[in-house]
Amino acid sequence: MGSLQNQKPDNGFAGTIKPLDPEEFRRQGHLVIDFLADYYKSVERYPVRSQVEPGYLKKRMPDSAPYDAEPIEDILRDVQKDIVPGITHWQSPNYFAYFPASGSIAGFLGEVLGTGFNIVGFNWMSSPAATELETIVMDWLGKMLNLPSEFLFSGGGGGVLQGTTCEAILCTLVAARDQMLKKIGRENINKLVVYGSDQTHSALQKAAQIAGINPSNFRAVATTRADAFGLTADALRATIESDVESGLVPLFLCPTIGTTSSTAVDPLGPLCDVAEEYGIWVHVDAAYAGSICICPEYRHFLDGIEKAHSFSFNAHKWFLTTLDCCCLWVKDPGALIKALSTYPEYLRNKASETKQVVDYKDWQITLSRRFRSLKLWLVIRSYGVANLRKFLRSHVKMAKNFEGLIGMDKRFEVVVPRNFATVCFRISPIEIGGNHQIVTKEDAANNFNAKLLESINESGKIYMTHAVIGGVYVMRFAVGASLTENKHVIWAWKVVQEHANALLTSS
Repeated sequence: MGSLQNQKPDNGFAGTIKPLDPEEFRRQGHLVIDFLADYYKSVERYPVRSQVEPGYLKKRMPDSAPYDAEPIEDILRDVQKDIVPGITHWQSPNYFAYFPASGSIAGFLGEVLGTGFNIVGFNWMSSPAATELETIVMDWLGKMLNLPSEFLFSGGGGGVLQGTTCEAILCTLVAARDQMLKKIGRENINKLVVYGSDQTHSALQKAAQIAGINPSNFRAVATTRADAFGLTADALRATIESDVESGLVPLFLCPTIGTTSSTAVDPLGPLCDVAEEYGIWVHVDAAYAGSICICPEYRHFLDGIEKAHSFSFNAHKWFLTTLDCCCLWVKDPGALIKALSTYPEYLRNKASETKQVVDYKDWQITLSRRFRSLKLWLVIRSYGVANLRKFLRSHVKMAKNFEGLIGMDKRFEVVVPRNFATVCFRISPIEIGGNHQIVTKEDAANNFNAKLLESINESGKIYMTHAVIGGVYVMRFAVGASLTENKHVIWAWKVVQEHANALLTSS
């Protein structure tokens, strides 16, 4: 790489660059596609979790930007040499951490098309196809999920593609906030209360902070192992009643279908019934598990959705669509628009003023927006509903197989019921020695399992992450990478056993 230290005088007559020359784009595009195809072909050979130390890249890079142009060939060599070692390989077939970010040819090429057009689709007029395709695809997907018609454009509601669940929750919370404050007065914002469980994603708490909810009015209602860590209607009601008696105003509830820690499921019907009594907006977060609800045998997890106000899931997790692509549906688009709309003179246009078009700028936080619907459209068309269902079911089957392997080794136990394609397990406390007069058996088990997981991840052979559920440290095995096959699941279990054997022997 060159640097600014090698500057040459500019006489003002040098030829300007041609950053969108079609033939050069074609040539470099082929090189990048070939690079990525080779990467996918060999991704299994890399340590799944990056093995670099913090600050590694600064040591490899020059102090300043290059003064002269550098060829793409040199840049790609540096990507291979300097960038790839610092990547945790989410597309590896041996990736079982967090939740999946399942990629696909259709998702990737849809992203290329959308990025290639490079439109800024804030309103209908700025690119009619971007807006209209989004409304069509969101109704398609809503029908695949068998959502109530009230959530579809065809039924008076509508869907919008956000970047992430964090944005979806914030937008709906702001809409609920403004609706409520219109009734009780803006001076009463400090009385508003937001409800989730102790398993709800932290995105809810962040959204509440941004929306101006008093931090002391955020409720993470306790769940128990007896209820599979789902939020119960009784616990919610008791919390709400206490708040009402204290003069507070219940505002927003966020039940989850497939929590991050354990994929627990909150019972929508009973929770929505309680919320309805108190005029609470219900937003259903199915970021992970929403995808599999296109399979009829899993649709029951959404029973009760008809009583909710909004619903979202992330197509970029388990639906073969590249990041970012969060699908949000609302029954009352007007509530979002009233809370999020601005209409400066420079955006005024005939189409918007007819009220016959959707201007998605009023459904989200930002003004500018990407052509996300194109990649989702390509995914649905390229694979079809039948193949998408098969893909999702294959991951559930692999997770069941992993669960079965655990069951055959009495040293291990599955800690919580498996609902989808994520298994939460650990070495049982009875297998762990040590002085339990110093620490409890559970604490010893937690410490041991934490050491075991770090040993596994340091090896680079597979990658898993952890959760603490009801005080119990568990390893999470989340199947969902697009390249994962059952042989990788069997291999992963052998890796777990090898490291467990070594750690048990040494301790």
